[in-house]
Amino acid sequence: MTSLKRSFVAQAEEASGAPLLSSKVFLRSGRGRCTKVVRELYLRQDIPCSSKLCQACTYNAPTDANGKIRPFILSETPAGNKVFPNGHYLIPDTNIFLNCMDALEHKSAFYDVIVLQTVLEEVRNRSLPLYNRLRSLTKSEDKRFYVFHNDFRRETYITRNEGETINDRNDRAVRKACTWYQAHLVSSLEGSKRQVPDIVMVSDDKENLRLANEEGIKCCNIRDYINGLENPDELLDRISSSTDKTDAAATAFYAEYYSQSKITTGLKAGLLHQGPFSTSPYNFLEGSVITSSFDKPLIIQGRRNINRAVQGDIVVVEVLPKEQWKLPSARIVEEDALTKNDNPELGQAEQIETESERLALVEEARRTHNSTDENKLVPTAKVVGIVRRNWRQYVGHIDPSSVAAGRGRSQQSVFLIAMDKRIPKIRIKTRQAESLLGQRIVVTIDSWEKTSRFPSGHFVRALGELESKEAETEALLLEWDVQYRPFPQSVLDCLPKEGHEWRVPEKDSPLWKGRKDLRDLMVCSIDPPGCTDIDDALHARPLPNGNYQVGVHIADVSHFVKPGNAMDLEAASRGTTVYLVDKRIDMLPMLLGTDLCSLKPYVERFAFSVLWEMTPDAEIVSAEFTKSAIKSVEAFSYEQAQLRIDDINNQDDLTKSMRTLLDFSKKLKKRRMDAGALNLASPEVKVHTDSETSDPVDVETKQLRETNSLVEEFMLLANITVARKIYEAFPQTAMLRRHGAPPATNFEELQSQLRVRKNMDLRVESSKALADSLDTCVDPKEPFFNTLIRIMATRCMLSAEYFAAGAFAYPEFRHYGLASEIYTHFTSPIRRYADVIAHRQLAAAIEYEPVHDSLNSKSKLEGVCQNINVRHRNAQFAGRASVEYYVGQALKGKVTEQEGFVMRLMSNGFVVFVARFGIEGLIRTSDLDQPEPDATYDDTNYVLTIHDKKKPFQVALFDKVRVTVEMIKEERTGKRKIQLKLVR
Repeated sequence: MTSLKRSFVAQAEEASGAPLLSSKVFLRSGRGRCTKVVRELYLRQDIPCSSKLCQACTYNAPTDANGKIRPFILSETPAGNKVFPNGHYLIPDTNIFLNCMDALEHKSAFYDVIVLQTVLEEVRNRSLPLYNRLRSLTKSEDKRFYVFHNDFRRETYITRNEGETINDRNDRAVRKACTWYQAHLVSSLEGSKRQVPDIVMVSDDKENLRLANEEGIKCCNIRDYINGLENPDELLDRISSSTDKTDAAATAFYAEYYSQSKITTGLKAGLLHQGPFSTSPYNFLEGSVITSSFDKPLIIQGRRNINRAVQGDIVVVEVLPKEQWKLPSARIVEEDALTKNDNPELGQAEQIETESERLALVEEARRTHNSTDENKLVPTAKVVGIVRRNWRQYVGHIDPSSVAAGRGRSQQSVFLIAMDKRIPKIRIKTRQAESLLGQRIVVTIDSWEKTSRFPSGHFVRALGELESKEAETEALLLEWDVQYRPFPQSVLDCLPKEGHEWRVPEKDSPLWKGRKDLRDLMVCSIDPPGCTDIDDALHARPLPNGNYQVGVHIADVSHFVKPGNAMDLEAASRGTTVYLVDKRIDMLPMLLGTDLCSLKPYVERFAFSVLWEMTPDAEIVSAEFTKSAIKSVEAFSYEQAQLRIDDINNQDDLTKSMRTLLDFSKKLKKRRMDAGALNLASPEVKVHTDSETSDPVDVETKQLRETNSLVEEFMLLANITVARKIYEAFPQTAMLRRHGAPPATNFEELQSQLRVRKNMDLRVESSKALADSLDTCVDPKEPFFNTLIRIMATRCMLSAEYFAAGAFAYPEFRHYGLASEIYTHFTSPIRRYADVIAHRQLAAAIEYEPVHDSLNSKSKLEGVCQNINVRHRNAQFAGRASVEYYVGQALKGKVTEQEGFVMRLMSNGFVVFVARFGIEGLIRTSDLDQPEPDATYDDTNYVLTIHDKKKPFQVALFDKVRVTVEMIKEERTGKRKIQLKLVR
């Protein structure tokens, strides 16, 4: 600070009697040096209270660059309640935001809330997700949450006293702000006829409340405040259960987690291991953890060893002695069958394992003991610590058997059964139990004490009746964390002002600089029927030298979406468009996605083009990249394009161009396959819906035509070509996509199954070896068998992922499935944010526009990659869940007999894949007859023998079976699910 400014500050302090400048001096040591650090904080008096009642702040408030005062937020007529009947403003402390955010977000209450800077910073340090939610509340025009920078306002700034804890200092800062706010409003409204609002501090800290009362501050705890509102039940249910006191003397069912120092030491010494925890979809008493130290997942069996880990948690495990290693479970063990009669009100009396659970574990131990093949034993471990919880909002329904009748509106404990079977029952306390029965609801896990078999949580909100289309669709979006809120106004403000009237400008416009005019080319698009967000178009034309020019033209999204603006940030957050059966959750506003960017026919559009010169044998001579303008001559569906190509009477230039593209695509595909690219499979079905109601009416397996492959090959070629170019320009930050080679151990079970059941050899030393051996897995009597094996092989693979080039060495860039050394996503920028980044990097690489700062930061790109990897995976699961729901509705009330294939065997059941519907279902031995027949599972020969009283029979892996398919409402999850019955 200059001497002149210091002199001014000194004069101001002398006049006001209070300091305007706070200084803090501390010493920082390092590398043998000691540095004196001085931090100065300039304290202001112009930070407004933001009450529309306050004239004083209106006169003194700072202005923005345009000389305008930011609009005040707090209402002139704040509401009251039974506890504080006068109008009031609320000032919550930190724990209220940490434990009651779901209540604060509710539309029925909590308006005119003052969020202190001290509290905001503490929330950010404690929970970044809650901090982001709080920031959203402060940006909401409806809720009126105002951030008051109390640590910068002279009258509310406080320093930490000697010996005072940070928590006590922050509590004192909250009380100081309450006192100042009340005095400030009284002073501002002196002489006015308007009523001065009360300032009410809300806290659950008894000491903070006691001191506030002594200081004359109006205050109360959150429950008392909510009880003073109308219809408080739902809001009280939304408070975190972690605020409830636990009995310190209660019996501990689970082992205490290791201390952080013990975990750190154990991990460094290799005695402990870390990885993500996954629950078995067939046995809720078994989980697994993938670690870098073992080539196979570690098995975790039994509640005690799982030790409160939940699906997706990052856990620390300790490997058990080798004599305790076991076989992976081969038994179906479902939680609802073993814990059906659990009482959610029980405390100390509950046992960690029921008798049924204990017997299930004993049976698995006996099976391991009797095993003759020690090579099949898997390292077994126990969870000794949690690195990071994956707790989130869970969707499910209340277990009717856990609700006590006749309790009215009194609070009771009930169980929520989550839609995701891998999630344990969640105990919640509610005053709405009876009214929530039959509803799809959302809850959050708050805690899982070592004294309780089950995690505790709280109610968030109800979505609607079970099985209703609206509730089930919203449920699956929440389950897979799909951001489906409407686009905020700040995003819509980034759209072109012309709206749907926007047109490609005349060529004398600056927007044509560096852009090629390709509007004379005969370009067409080929997409699924009804596609409106058309990302790509193609053309092929002969050149005078006998070669061909082939072009892939991609929507120029980056022309409209500029780095760092609100629309770009929203697209980066969403990551991808999510396709459901009946709707689409767009990454970009519809104006861009389905109109201005979409390469619709008969209209001019900006594009980003990759142009190749190719020989008649589809060998690439050269490649060119250019921003362009095109005018598509036609938009085909795959079927329409195929019909046009196959019609020999069509000899026009467009049809000839499409035939050239098809011919080249076949040559490109053969080249890829010869290099070792995999032709894998996944069950894909198409749900036909009513055009008016969107209700499902039929299901069919998707048909793939040559035109599907035509488009795919050129999109792959464009992605590979662009990947090379952007990596050349940005070797550290190029946005690329890799598919790691799966460990050979991933295929061991499938290899053994094929060898034993079909005398077939599956080689996995390379993608080429795998591709070739998959081609030989053919059963002449059953055409679908090869597809089934490809589906099973796909499940042995690793997931592909986006990454910044500098994160891996070049050999690790390889895309295993495509057998390509380098790959990216460039061809779908309307629906994938990764492609938008690739567009920007390519534009900079060809010097069309300067590189943006965000593209030069490897750490920022890695953060973007991490988010879009999660969003991409969640979008896939959400899409599959939507298909599953609609298939269930289409088959509702129908029973159909179909062919199926046994794709997995267990000791008390088997899994059948039904090709007609692309679904798989479980047939338990208990489903075959009552009482349940005995069964013997030969896990060496993959044969299950059912000792039926009438006539024993066998079911073997890969057997073709006849089953009836029916959709029933599953008691546990409340979802429609496939019920298969074996036709004898």
